[in-house]
Amino acid sequence: MISANIPNNIRKEVYRRDGYRCALCDSVKQLQIHHAIPRSEGGAKRNPQNLITLCAYCHNIAHGTKWYDQPDYMTAEEVQQACIEYLADYYAPDWDGYTE
Repeated sequence: MISANIPNNIRKEVYRRDGYRCALCDSVKQLQIHHAIPRSEGGAKRNPQNLITLCAYCHNIAHGTKWYDQPDYMTAEEVQQACIEYLADYYAPDWDGYTE
């Protein structure tokens, strides 16, 4: 799913930053951009400090759904925590996923 809210230059920057791999499981298939802090909770829409590359499997888990053949290796809460830790570590000590 491609969100019109994220300009292509930022999307490409995030993919490049994350090595064109899912930041959680290292998959290179079906990559998507995920907001680590949901926009509904005040997370920045277009700030790379709130955007992370996830594969479709991890992205589904992050949103509380999963495919029938998907392994149970993380909960939605664990995925959210892992995303925030990844971004906070990457941008430390100045991580801010709320500011545009």
